[in-house]
Amino acid sequence: MEETKGDMSLLTEAMEKCVIINRAIVDDGYGGYKTAWVDGAHIEAAITLDTSTEAKLAEASGVTGVYRIITGRKLNLQYRDVVRRESDRKIFRVTSDGDDKKTPQSAGLDMRVVSAEEWRLTE
Repeated sequence: MEETKGDMSLLTEAMEKCVIINRAIVDDGYGGYKTAWVDGAHIEAAITLDTSTEAKLAEASGVTGVYRIITGRKLNLQYRDVVRRESDRKIFRVTSDGDDKKTPQSAGLDMRVVSAEEWRLTE
């Protein structure tokens, strides 16, 4: 499928500021350690609710919201990566690998897609 200027414009307009959040083990100040979540790379991504039949079945079995995160090909999100959308501070955990769905290098449309779920940071 050949990309048109309109396709790229729509994808570009859907992109929002997001931050990859990294899990770190830090000193708790009392001789022990604790889990902390720290902001990592700032990225652009389009995050949309997945309304496919498979997503609806997953929600019926207890998954909290199934989403798709769309980025450029250069950003390869991996299973269990955590992303925060800055506009509403909603957090998502990636549930697939970025290698699974991407446009080929020869395609004009530059995108990579992963599945994700709504998530809460835990210690």
